[in-house]
Amino acid sequence: MLQAKNLSRNYGDVKAVEEVSFSVEPGEVVGLLGHNGAGKSTIMKMLTGFIEPCQGEVLVDGMSILEEPELVRESIGYLPESPPIYPELSVLDYLFFAARMRGRHSEDEVYNALSATNLESKALEPIATLSRGFKQRVGVAQAILHRPRLLILDEPSNGLDPKQNQEMRDLILTLAKEATVILSTHVMQEVDAICDRVLIMSAGKLTVDENLRDLTEGSSIALSTTSEAPIERLLANVAIVSNLKELDQGRWEIGVKEDISTAIDRIARACVESDVPIYGIAPKKLNLETLFRDVSEAEVSK
Repeated sequence: MLQAKNLSRNYGDVKAVEEVSFSVEPGEVVGLLGHNGAGKSTIMKMLTGFIEPCQGEVLVDGMSILEEPELVRESIGYLPESPPIYPELSVLDYLFFAARMRGRHSEDEVYNALSATNLESKALEPIATLSRGFKQRVGVAQAILHRPRLLILDEPSNGLDPKQNQEMRDLILTLAKEATVILSTHVMQEVDAICDRVLIMSAGKLTVDENLRDLTEGSSIALSTTSEAPIERLLANVAIVSNLKELDQGRWEIGVKEDISTAIDRIARACVESDVPIYGIAPKKLNLETLFRDVSEAEVSK
């Protein structure tokens, strides 16, 4: 659905983005992470054609955004970090205006966008009177008016309270049923809740491009059993075990060399065959926030 090829963008002598490449498959929900100044918003502006790259190209559904900008923009819905709204207009007037700007004249499209973002009750209210959460919804509504196949959201939960955060996540998951979604965020819980893949930017470079499950599962297993269980002796000759660490009595962290699912099966079988009770066995989850911090700090320190 989307290909970014060797994207670079300079602002004077500052390299905001440096040779970034990635692709996004149809139907994916991809989280773009990075600290302030890492290059996230610059990447998103290049993906939407808002600014041109100094180097590289963007292809949307096989079309170059530089060569066929109007056709490409018909496939893209974009919510900038600051929603492009006119506070003096009512929600409905603004959405009709946004529709006309896109050359759309169907009232059904406007009302469908109102319904999709749960804005019916606010349709006639001036945007200036809305809460931050509803203003963000208005921004999303203008982005989906034309039913884009690619939705790009820059900090959609910025400034929202916990309830509004959850409402925005639910909305994005609903929209993702019909569109490929790329969103930038600082909220790790948001990534865990809705994303399939994670891209991590640091100092203008793409440092991580991984499936979220692969990124957080790591290569170790958490095992809980009785404190008397002879786990070290039991697993000494299991070839897939790379290291073994007792966390406390009866709780172990087991490093493995194979696929996690296969390793869990083999370790569980070894325990059962030796009559060792298993209270719990599962992939050891890595903390995404810690991983993000470590990756960012490692790149900055280079």
